[in-house]
Amino acid sequence: MYVYIDGEVKKAGEARLSVFDHGFMYGLGLFETFRVYNGHPFLLNAHMERLEAGAEELGIVFRYERETVEAEIQQLLDANGLQNAYVRYNVSAGPGDLGIQTTPYLEPVIVIYMKPLPAAGAEPMQKDALWLRLRRNSPEGRERMKSHHYMNNWLAKQEIKDRPDVEGIFVNGEGYAAEGIVSNIFWRKRDTLYTPAVGTGILNGITRQFVIQLAHENDYIVEEGYFLPKNIEAAEEMFVTNSIQEIAAVRALGDHYFPSYSAARLLHSRYQKEREKK
Repeated sequence: MYVYIDGEVKKAGEARLSVFDHGFMYGLGLFETFRVYNGHPFLLNAHMERLEAGAEELGIVFRYERETVEAEIQQLLDANGLQNAYVRYNVSAGPGDLGIQTTPYLEPVIVIYMKPLPAAGAEPMQKDALWLRLRRNSPEGRERMKSHHYMNNWLAKQEIKDRPDVEGIFVNGEGYAAEGIVSNIFWRKRDTLYTPAVGTGILNGITRQFVIQLAHENDYIVEEGYFLPKNIEAAEEMFVTNSIQEIAAVRALGDHYFPSYSAARLLHSRYQKEREKK
């Protein structure tokens, strides 16, 4: 497997980062994960614009240029012989002195990771979900970033172990439903979709935003707010979203079974029509 690091494609075992990189030392780095469908990186602008905005907040000088990023991704797709792929685009602060830095990071390190994915299915995948004992931590800043600070997610993953068909669902410190370990959550009652507000401490996922847009276009009411676990358990259906799994219907949340996944199926069909558009 090959990775892209600072302008070069290298075998994964030959790529090197400085031990003084502040992304390693202090967690000052951001990343985006997205899918490539038949060579096309879906929702690339939205992902990279969020990355650019987060980098600016962290004092990392990074400017998104679509042509450059597309060329980097294509170079790595070619090296790995892939057309359908999971992509992680990572911007690390870069090397610095020991100690917390307050001046901008002028030489960030770009690393792109990639692995093969099967062609996306025509039907939404189905998963089970469990409430996590561990609470969702509060964001480090004013809003959660997709950053190198992943300990809360790692600890949560230990609760469900290596079960790819199960998603763990966080409740935040105030007792409100928040998000999955690697997903945003939605549930439906009649013609209304509900999803936790960004103020609960969740990541405002790119797929989450796109699904909200699709829902409005298909005559669903969408309510973002502060909801208790019992509100989800009273729903007719539940689904989770992220850029790799797309829209996944939830069969059961603990001992509570959902009788329907009509909204998940409809929105997934609309998502399917969009994902390979240029």
